[in-house]
Amino acid sequence: MEKTGWVLALALALAATGCTNMTAREQGTVSGAAIGAAAGAGIAAISGGSGWTGAAIGGVIGGTVGNIKGKQQGY
Repeated sequence: MEKTGWVLALALALAATGCTNMTAREQGTVSGAAIGAAAGAGIAAISGGSGWTGAAIGGVIGGTVGNIKGKQQGY
């Protein structure tokens, strides 16, 4: 379990540094997809569904909403 924590921390650090040169729309899409995937997996786990399916659906919906929100900020 400890190894998983280190891998997750490294992935988050790399993702955070990779977002510095993105436009607001790109950042919104990536952030929305990540948040949506996490929320979808969590909701699916609580309701007894498939975590992978919940993550996929949540990621698509979150990415779409994030893209629209980033476009509205548009700079």
